[in-house]
Amino acid sequence: MAVTDFIAAIELGSTHITGIAGKKNADGSIQILAYANTPSSDCIKKGAIFNLDKTTQVLVSVIQKLEEDLQASIKKVYVGIGGQSIRSTRNNVTKQLGEDTKISQALIESLMESNREISLIDQEILDVEPQEYKVGNNLLTEPVGISADRIEGRYLNIIAHHTLKDRITKCFNQTKYEIADYFLSPVVTASVVLTDSEKRSGCALVDLGADTTTVAVYKNNILRHLAVIPLGSNNITKDICSLQIEEEDAEQLKLRYGCALTPPAENDETVDEQEYSIEGKCSIAAHKLEYIVEARVNEIISNVWNQIMVSEYGDKLLAGLILTGGASNMPNMDEAFKQITKIEKIRIAKGGNITLNGAIEIPKDGTQNTLIGLLAEGKENCLKV
Repeated sequence: MAVTDFIAAIELGSTHITGIAGKKNADGSIQILAYANTPSSDCIKKGAIFNLDKTTQVLVSVIQKLEEDLQASIKKVYVGIGGQSIRSTRNNVTKQLGEDTKISQALIESLMESNREISLIDQEILDVEPQEYKVGNNLLTEPVGISADRIEGRYLNIIAHHTLKDRITKCFNQTKYEIADYFLSPVVTASVVLTDSEKRSGCALVDLGADTTTVAVYKNNILRHLAVIPLGSNNITKDICSLQIEEEDAEQLKLRYGCALTPPAENDETVDEQEYSIEGKCSIAAHKLEYIVEARVNEIISNVWNQIMVSEYGDKLLAGLILTGGASNMPNMDEAFKQITKIEKIRIAKGGNITLNGAIEIPKDGTQNTLIGLLAEGKENCLKV
């Protein structure tokens, strides 16, 4: 039977373009009605589209697969924006008011407008997260109704290279589908992965992807810092390839034997001789593989930690780190993070906090949390009538 009411969403990832359609239930759970994915590494790199025509083809094939499952036509989809050029930048806007002026909602909106008018070269503001307002000597999140003679709005602008969104729009213009709305991938991921108390107490969400690693820092329920690091688990695979190993075999070696932090061996003599192999294809000395994997993992974690320190919230993360994304499945990834960041509280989020039901099984390995977040954020029926 054809479905007449559903929300559809698309994630443009560096390894796959993934689509999902579902229906929200009254209890907050989501019924998954359709799911499809197609490889995208030959048209998307580090979350940014580099081949428009190829991306358009993959996009259409993914949406058509959803339509087949739904037995219905899709008019529009929600789309996530993520990828390499996204980062946050702080901006303050101050307004002098007449003596003891009561702060109105209109005044707050005009401060936001002024903030959005900052000039950016080659960049555009994708979203704004108001931080606090400085009224007198107080920092407030809700200043409306308070009297003051000046107010300072503090904002976190999420910016990206102007081509990032532009290319997504161009791809959709070549299809018969519309974009219902854009959502920031890291923000929707956080909304399904993090608990309210984690966001309030202070935490960093680290999404370990294939081409990129995204860091989002929260405190007092407000996003405080966002950065995308252009390193991911594919870099580990490429490093293994440098030993004259085919890419497919390198990926298998990483998935089968890779460990983010190898426990110290009991007996050093056996380690020298141990080998890891892919049946009939290739083999590698255990100590070599361990060295390569750990070196790259350490580099990624050091970059993550650097961003957390840049955020100035490094010592305020009472809820610690929450890891998600495909690479969070690597054995001992939490231990490797502990060793470098010295943060003891680390949680690995395979799934989100939304109950999924329906006949379609979605992988619960941390790779689909952004997709579920996009679906959960969508409001309008995406059916083509």
